[in-house]
Amino acid sequence: MIKNIQAIRGMSDIMPEATPHWQYIEEVLKKIAWSYGYQEIRFPIIERTELFERCIGTVTDIVTKEMYTFVDRNGDNLTLRPEGTVGCVRASIQHGVIHNQVRRLWYLGPMFRHERPQKGRYRQFHQFGVETFGLPGPDIDAEHIFMMNRLWNILGISDQIVLQINSLGTKDTRSRYRDDLVIYFKKNIKTLDEDSKRRLDTNPLRILDSKNPDMQSVIMYAPKLLDYLDEDSRVHFDNLKRLLDAAQIRYKINPRLVRGLDYYCFTVYEWVAEKLGAQNALCAGGRYDNLVAQLGGKSTPASGFALGLERLAEIISTQKTVENIPDVFLITVGETAKQHGLLLAEQLRDKLPKMCIITSCSSGGFKTQFKRADKSDAKVALILGDKEIEQEIVTVKYLREDKPQMNLKFSEVVKLLSNL
Repeated sequence: MIKNIQAIRGMSDIMPEATPHWQYIEEVLKKIAWSYGYQEIRFPIIERTELFERCIGTVTDIVTKEMYTFVDRNGDNLTLRPEGTVGCVRASIQHGVIHNQVRRLWYLGPMFRHERPQKGRYRQFHQFGVETFGLPGPDIDAEHIFMMNRLWNILGISDQIVLQINSLGTKDTRSRYRDDLVIYFKKNIKTLDEDSKRRLDTNPLRILDSKNPDMQSVIMYAPKLLDYLDEDSRVHFDNLKRLLDAAQIRYKINPRLVRGLDYYCFTVYEWVAEKLGAQNALCAGGRYDNLVAQLGGKSTPASGFALGLERLAEIISTQKTVENIPDVFLITVGETAKQHGLLLAEQLRDKLPKMCIITSCSSGGFKTQFKRADKSDAKVALILGDKEIEQEIVTVKYLREDKPQMNLKFSEVVKLLSNL
């Protein structure tokens, strides 16, 4: 017996029953991005490995453990993109679209990380991302938060989402903070788990992000980055809070919210859905003013966020019923009617381009086709047989309403369907 080939672990199929939720979310996101003046950018799924090593760092978990990296036939070291910001910045520098310019960009697509698969965390996952260049103030950070707040309101889930914010200050700020953090954790080395001990000399800020319940008490009493902020960082953070207060957006200051990468600075934030469990971050963002220069471009202020679609689709699937329901199911009886039916469906689609029309395309009898029509949840069945062809009419039967069946000319059918 031949063994079935299964999907790769951590890379999920999205079946037709689920795709309407995805399509709905994507449509709303695109409309929001357009309404704020953002333009779509598309960049490759595969990049040179050195791009991520240079930006993310060779000692981070992403590079050391999680990236899908391989050598191609030309001997080039390539990687499936683990996130979108770096590729977006690379493309923007390469095509010269951000130096001394303000650019608002968005993208949508799959990312890849070889993490341990679990609920809310996958090896192939999808992100919607926004990146903005040339705007240094907290107002663009606030705009990004406004965009996501608008999304939660449209989806009707704002009561389930909590905004957490923090400031990372400048590179010098984090350097001083890092030194004191290492001293603190070394004093408490016996309470650290193996991951935290490994990060102590390479990426100590990531220890603050540990989900290990046994680590929470030692993390709680660790030094707080907000106490180390310089004047410019504090002013930036205070102005952001004023903008959020003015927009009546609720937030919590989370002093343990950090990024383990040097190019981040000032604002960082996450939108968290506490009902999702451990993997509860729906959206994460912040400023990365040093990244463009780190990749060889001119120093450029930059800010952005990324939203995980899998976790959001999970919430929407339990919150909102979104279905692809056809408007019309066309039943044909006989070979002549089948041919005429296909042509009739094309004519209807020409006249009613926004309407979903399914043709039976079947040699099954009338009863079999009618069962399919009823199962499809279509609003109306159109029936075409030899009698209808001879009389140049179409039989219309309502499937969801208690209305009488009727025989109509083609022009009358178009008028009827346009009012469904």
